[in-house]
Amino acid sequence: MQKQIKIIPLLLCFTLLIPLSAFAIDVQLSGIKVTDTTDDLLLSLKVEGAFNEKLEEAVSNGIPATFSFFINLNRVRTAWADEQILELNVTHTLKYHNLKNHYIIKKSWQDNKPVITESFDEAKKMMSEINGLKIAPVKRLRKGNRYLITAKAELDKVKLPFILNYILFFASLWDFETEWHSYEFVY
Repeated sequence: MQKQIKIIPLLLCFTLLIPLSAFAIDVQLSGIKVTDTTDDLLLSLKVEGAFNEKLEEAVSNGIPATFSFFINLNRVRTAWADEQILELNVTHTLKYHNLKNHYIIKKSWQDNKPVITESFDEAKKMMSEINGLKIAPVKRLRKGNRYLITAKAELDKVKLPFILNYILFFASLWDFETEWHSYEFVY
């Protein structure tokens, strides 16, 4: 009898958690590249798997989605701790305009200048990619030194009106956060 009492709460936990795991999003960064111009160090990267069915539905219903990107640049030193050159946070925001039937994308690193498209696929691509982000002037780098860029992305928590938090409690299932990804290079 005692064993049956212990098993029931365990089965209840599994029953509640298994459906939640079906909604888990496998999101990761890929294609991290660093290039340089005569003046600046540029970063490009891509978020894979960020848009699931529920997030797409939320955006189509007018709920804005914001991706935050966290980027660090460090000079790698062997005898000392790495020297942090820069810590940068940038955002991409996507909103659907129901009346005009188009998507508006704003990127903080491009002065939040709105880019408008009628294609949801194109909007998702713009949201998921960073191309040519100026992360540091090359004069801050030393020739022949090793550098490490670490980056991660996350979907900002959806901010709903107070009453909708109770109705749409599953909104937290849209949240994602990637692991930190690293890219090492010699300048």
